Amino acid sequence: MAVIEVEHLRKIYGSVVAVDDVSFSVEAGEIFGVLGPNGAGKTTAVEALPGLREPDSGRVRVLGLDPRVDRQELRQRVGVQLQESALPAKLRVGEALELYRSFYRESADVAGLVDTLGLADKRDAYFQNLSGGQKQRLFIALAMIGRPEVVVLDELTTGLDPQARRDTWAFVEAIRARGVTVVLVTHYMEEAERLCDRVVLIDRGTVVATGTPSGLAALHGGGTRVRLRPSRAFDETLLTRLPGVSSIERQGEHVVVSGSGDIVADVVQALAAAGVRAGDVRTESASLEDAFIALAGHPIDDADGGDAKR
Repeated sequence: MAVIEVEHLRKIYGSVVAVDDVSFSVEAGEIFGVLGPNGAGKTTAVEALPGLREPDSGRVRVLGLDPRVDRQELRQRVGVQLQESALPAKLRVGEALELYRSFYRESADVAGLVDTLGLADKRDAYFQNLSGGQKQRLFIALAMIGRPEVVVLDELTTGLDPQARRDTWAFVEAIRARGVTVVLVTHYMEEAERLCDRVVLIDRGTVVATGTPSGLAALHGGGTRVRLRPSRAFDETLLTRLPGVSSIERQGEHVVVSGSGDIVADVVQALAAAGVRAGDVRTESASLEDAFIALAGHPIDDADGGDAKR
C-alpha cells in the first residue's frame, strides 16, 4: 500500500528548474531513499510532502491527503527533520521537547524517547553545547515527538563522524521498527545501501532511476569486477571471448575484468588453461555509486549546478 504518491512534480525558482517531472511512490513501513548530489532537487521534492513547499504543478498525496489542502492535518501525522534545522543556542533540550510536544494532539512519551535516543542526561543541556551527533538525535526526537506515521529525514548524517553516523543509522532502523514509514534524503551512497529498501535517484531535478539499491547496482553498475595480477602477459581475447566478460582494464601489474555471472571461476580457469597463474585475486561487486555514475554520467559528488537546486 502506497502511503506517499508523487506524480509529475515540478518546481521553478526564477530561471532555475529545481524539480522537473519527478514521480515516485513510497510503500507503508519501508525506508525509502531520495538520493542524489547536493543541488539535485531532493529537498525541494520532499518539502512538498508535508506542504512546506508548494509545487508549480504535479500531484502529491501523503496518507491519502493533499498537502495543499490538508496541510494542518498532515503536520499532525508527518514528522520532519530538515537539512538546515537549528534551535536557539540557549534553548535546553527538555524545553525544546516540551515545546514541540505542545504542537500535537497526541505526543510520544518524552522520557522514553530521550532514553531511546541517548539524551536522558542532556535534558538540561543548552542546544549550543550539544555535539553534532547529539543535535541530530535531538532533531530525530523532535521529528518523532508527535508519534508520526511518516517521518522525513533530510541529510541526517551530514557532518557527523563515522561512529556518530553509524549510531544515527541504528536510530533510523529503530524508527522503522516502530512501524513508521521513513523518507530518507541523502547523498551518501553507503547510507542508502545500508538503510533503504528502495531509492529514487535524482540528478539535476529529474529522476534517473527507481528501485532497490542492490537491484540498481546489479542492473546498471557493471556487474562483478575481478582484480588480479597475472604471472605473465597474455592476449586479452583469452578473456574477452568468455560469455560473461564485458570489459578488461589494465592497471599497472594488475588486470580488472568486469562482467556478470560466475566470471571469477571462468577467468581463473581460462588463464590457467593458457599457463597463466592469477595471483592476488580480489572480487568487487557493483555498488549503487557505480549505478549512479552509469546513469547520470558523473559521480554523485561531482554534479553541476552547485546549490542552485535544493
